[in-house]
Amino acid sequence: MTTKPTLKVRSLPGYEPDIGRALWCLEDVRSNLTKRLKGISQNELDRKIGSRQSIGSLLYHIAYVEAGWLYGEVMEQEAWDTEIEELFPLDGWPDGNLIHVVGDSIETHLHRLNKVRETLLIHFRSMNLEDWRRARVLDEYDVTPEWVIYHLIEHEAHHRGQIFQLLREIRGD
Repeated sequence: MTTKPTLKVRSLPGYEPDIGRALWCLEDVRSNLTKRLKGISQNELDRKIGSRQSIGSLLYHIAYVEAGWLYGEVMEQEAWDTEIEELFPLDGWPDGNLIHVVGDSIETHLHRLNKVRETLLIHFRSMNLEDWRRARVLDEYDVTPEWVIYHLIEHEAHHRGQIFQLLREIRGD
């Protein structure tokens, strides 16, 4: 007799439960992405198909956007910490299009993704529900950290799908 899995959202330990559940979802998307990237070659990372972005460019973009939302909208800071800033030698979209990233190894991409995520998780660990739902008043819009995490889940899941499709096409699956 096999035991069927129970599919449910959990809460990351050490967080306010509502915040921990949203962060668990964010981490689940990342876990699915990184598992699929095991064994990816440099050619697969850098290859472009037609006018689409390479997998490496999409990984850079995922980390860049996450850092941008964390610092700009959640932390309300104009500048990123030096350690995070150094992970991004290229402007993410200098002319309105995603930058093409070539030559960064999978280890470099994963380090960048992990460092930004670690910074995000540390910041949210001390957040209470009042701050989680407090709108940050910006010039373009007002936004809560709760919505930012929702958006980051949606953003990464979208690009994860693009990455998985590219991998299938590159590998002829």
